[in-house]
Amino acid sequence: MVEMADKNKTVAALKEKVAAFINERDWEQFHSPKNLSMAITIEAAELMELFQWATLEESRAMCSDPEKAKRVREEIADIVIYCLSLCNILGIDLAAAIESKIEKNVSKYPRDLYRGKY
Repeated sequence: MVEMADKNKTVAALKEKVAAFINERDWEQFHSPKNLSMAITIEAAELMELFQWATLEESRAMCSDPEKAKRVREEIADIVIYCLSLCNILGIDLAAAIESKIEKNVSKYPRDLYRGKY
């Protein structure tokens, strides 16, 4: 089994790795916020395509098939790589943005009013 890297990697380290990859290929010239936001949407559509027509049960079991799991991981990675690159370009502290948004959602959707409700 593959060791879970989530426990050992920081967002900063991932952002640095993405930046180095892009820099080594001189791709900064193509990575405008406009282009990256479109790339995120395209990759998200590719992820959605993997689940298209799947039942709820099939979608939950998608990653029990090694080949399908690999494709799902790759599409999610593409989305996150583009998101990290966009954060790098715009100077966004992703961890702070996520924590701030969760705090906002806690206020917007109080647990007692929304628990178990769609």
